[in-house]
Amino acid sequence: MKPIQMADLIGQYQNIKEEVQHEINKVLDNATFINGPIVKEFQSNLENYLSVKHVIPCANGTDALQVIMMAYDFPKGAEVIVPSFTYVATVEVIALLGLKPVFVEVYPDTFNIDIEDLESKITSQTVAIVPVHLYGQSADMERLMEVAKNHDLRVFEDTAQAIGADYKYSDGSTVKAGTIGDAGATSFFPSKNLGAYGDGGAIMTNDDELAAKLRMIVNHGQSERYYHDSIGVNSRLDSIQAAILKVKLKYLDDYNQARQQVAEVYNEAFAATDEIITPITANFTSHVYHQYTIKLKDASKRNDLNKFLSNQGIPSMIYYPVPNHLQKAYSYYGYKEGDFPNTEDLCSRVISFPIHTEMEKEQQDYIIENVLKFFSL
Repeated sequence: MKPIQMADLIGQYQNIKEEVQHEINKVLDNATFINGPIVKEFQSNLENYLSVKHVIPCANGTDALQVIMMAYDFPKGAEVIVPSFTYVATVEVIALLGLKPVFVEVYPDTFNIDIEDLESKITSQTVAIVPVHLYGQSADMERLMEVAKNHDLRVFEDTAQAIGADYKYSDGSTVKAGTIGDAGATSFFPSKNLGAYGDGGAIMTNDDELAAKLRMIVNHGQSERYYHDSIGVNSRLDSIQAAILKVKLKYLDDYNQARQQVAEVYNEAFAATDEIITPITANFTSHVYHQYTIKLKDASKRNDLNKFLSNQGIPSMIYYPVPNHLQKAYSYYGYKEGDFPNTEDLCSRVISFPIHTEMEKEQQDYIIENVLKFFSL
């Protein structure tokens, strides 16, 4: 049996190696390393895949969120609502721009932003909401957008973990996660469902005027070379990463289906123990399982399980052990333990098992066998 990885990037690469090398060689041959035609080609392909008017490629997912907020030029101290249960990048861009992150709860079953708590935290200083589509399924965007409309707030979707997921409206229509709010941001970090072989990211929007601003900001605030209309940053997706992503985008639906199949096997197997609460998929979204994250009924066993699996050669990860409202970096905002019970409880009992497109039956059987063995000891 091959060594088990959280994400088998080597195995995935071997299956598309010739296509990837062909596209990379085209970039090397024409030496268009920055803003080359391949970037625009990938951009167009992703726009078509997502059925969105504009994709603005950039250097990484964190930049994508930051650039969106820069485009709105919110006043210093304005409040941006964000779940505490998310990777820190979602929060740090808010603080970096001199805005105030206002943390809210998540639902304990889907792990996504709690709409009722969100609405209760809106004040006269609130300007935006950043829902995070955590682990691979969309937040309840129809309800969230209604709240945002009622309070005249902007919505920026963090879609770094849910590229390719479908959101289903109550009328039966379907759109891709990340294309519903004023803008969406995604990451092409290598382990993502659509991952580059280095850093990369993109912004999605259907707003023509906003798209024009975003394109200026990612390129030093210029619409014409050496003429700078706004303060910008240097955040570009390089041509080699675009070449890789162009190939991988063709297989994204297949990759997501492979993850869903792995998740189904896990779910069926773990039904044999009442120690594990398997992930659920809300009825308004598909789940593309960027992570397969369970909850343990007994939180005291979480770290022991993590160590036990490691000793058996099985990686597992804890996403995330400390909520953002209790991180030292954000202590300035005055939050304390107990402010968000759902979030704090999840941080004590979630654990993620390997899930990727190249998972072999023998590997998954071994993981399941050892997880169940742990609970039988």
